[in-house]
Amino acid sequence: MTCAETGCDREAAVRLHIPWAADRDVCVAHARGLGQQDGVVTEPLDGKESEWP
Repeated sequence: MTCAETGCDREAAVRLHIPWAADRDVCVAHARGLGQQDGVVTEPLDGKESEWP
């Protein structure tokens, strides 16, 4: 599964639970930035726990 962010072809490793939008699966690079927004909860996808500290 690839990252849900437009134009990104990296493999998704983290699910973002976003209160004001639908949950989405993104790569580690996008998760680091988007996961810092207030209210966003990050969850490593099954089998990808070692990629997300």
